[in-house]
Amino acid sequence: MAISKTFILAALLAYAEARFGQEQEPVAAVQALDGSFGDPGVAATIAGSIPSALLAAASPCDKLTIADQMIAELGDDQEVIDAAIGLVAAETNFNPSAVDRPFVCADPALPATAALRGIIPLVDPAVDGADTENANSATSVTTPFDAEGLSQAEVMIAQGFTTFQAVDGSGANVQLDGQDAAAGGDAAADDGADAGADAGAGAGNGNQNHNQNDNQDEDCEEDDAANNGNNQNGNQNNGNGNQNGGNNNDNQNGNDNADDADNADDAGNGNNAGGNAGGNAGNTGALDFGICQPTMALIGGLNGRPADELTFIPQDPTIAEGQQEALNPNIITNRICDQLTNVCNASDEAVAACEDAQAEIEALGTRDQSTADTWNALLGFAGVDSSQQQV
Repeated sequence: MAISKTFILAALLAYAEARFGQEQEPVAAVQALDGSFGDPGVAATIAGSIPSALLAAASPCDKLTIADQMIAELGDDQEVIDAAIGLVAAETNFNPSAVDRPFVCADPALPATAALRGIIPLVDPAVDGADTENANSATSVTTPFDAEGLSQAEVMIAQGFTTFQAVDGSGANVQLDGQDAAAGGDAAADDGADAGADAGAGAGNGNQNHNQNDNQDEDCEEDDAANNGNNQNGNQNNGNGNQNGGNNNDNQNGNDNADDADNADDAGNGNNAGGNAGGNAGNTGALDFGICQPTMALIGGLNGRPADELTFIPQDPTIAEGQQEALNPNIITNRICDQLTNVCNASDEAVAACEDAQAEIEALGTRDQSTADTWNALLGFAGVDSSQQQV
């Protein structure tokens, strides 16, 4: 059984790594514009913002905003428009350990540039209906679809593809006419969680608030504590691609039934390492990181360095013990993944997700605050303050 499980995890990891790097594809075309269009350095700056906008943790509306920015700052020469079209049609990087369908922008105001409207994105080939969508995307690049008053998500629905999570301009998951009921139930259950990995974090944070309310009953603190752990785990399941509406009912039952013996038994991670964000309440896909929170920070002035010299460091004291800060984020991500196995008692699935995120950060190639924020979001901790040394 152990061999079989190891083989399956290895296969999943190999597949995920094969899909990494999708966020880099539109970058070269935009970088090539530097020096020919717009002020010097503008195209390069825009190109640098593209990879993080195409990660699963980002809002799918971000790339459309960047495409509009290209036209506004670099002009409407056909070469600029072509590069912007490539971005609008680009595939969002897909992490199967955290998300099982792509996120698509449902803001009808984006993109605002007429030449970019009616163009729809490629999707991961593993997604149900991907052949249809990818053929439609290729068509839209040369012959855009009718997008009058429609968002990119609505154009995709009109062309027969519905296997995605729609996200509005505020980052909230929404249900659109024409999508299946299962997706809608999860959008409602998510209750406005942010796109991508933010969805899991949003659900976790919302549940933490409910847990705080439950704990007002001083006579039932122990029952509430166990129940809270179950609620958190339920929300983690709900964050897994936001496509399983049934988990919402499980959560509601957990909130109402403080004395449920099963809930107490299922508390799981709820009370581990009290400082770790409510027992990993926001983890994507029900990932069990054991007693640790696998987040990373970028901080200046550590261990006698100049205040303006920023270095990466694990935020969890258990993971950080014995580890010096590093200029290279890949050193820290490697440390985090190693310690999940060595000291944190994390599950195999959590370790695999960490290794997926590790490969994605390496492919991203950035060394700034967005690097830490992206890492945290990929593991379900979007919104964690990455400028604080410890959590």
